[in-house]
Amino acid sequence: MPNIASVLKEEIARLARKEMKAETERWKKATAQHRTEIAALKRRLSDFERLVATLGKKVTGKAPEEDGGLKKPLRFRSKGLQTLRKKLGLSAADLGQLVGVSAQTVYHWEAGKTRPKAQQLTAISNLRTTGKRKVKALLTSLNEAAQPAGAETE
Repeated sequence: MPNIASVLKEEIARLARKEMKAETERWKKATAQHRTEIAALKRRLSDFERLVATLGKKVTGKAPEEDGGLKKPLRFRSKGLQTLRKKLGLSAADLGQLVGVSAQTVYHWEAGKTRPKAQQLTAISNLRTTGKRKVKALLTSLNEAAQPAGAETE
């Protein structure tokens, strides 16, 4: 014969689960609806941004800058710098020469000990869109400019 207290406790737990399930179903439906609305708003926003860019090109002849004229800050990862240097086939000294720093500074950046300044980040960013041939040509022109007028090359 079951104890009346345990039967009452089980019945209360069952009713509580039933109520909670009904309540959570309402929240789940509302959450799904909100997500759908957010996705639609994101699509509309991207459409408007494309339209603004298109109209900006037609009016001024060039694309408007992002963020109302504010440039996005450049990110820096030491692993990314190592990858870029290897991709371009550059030594640390060559990369340093292109950016305007020493080879030791490049090694410190790659080791994560220091970070480049904004001007150096811009130079590194520009190298990302430059190919191997153009980088070699830049290095050659920098080396020729650095040599004295009467010096001969080997």
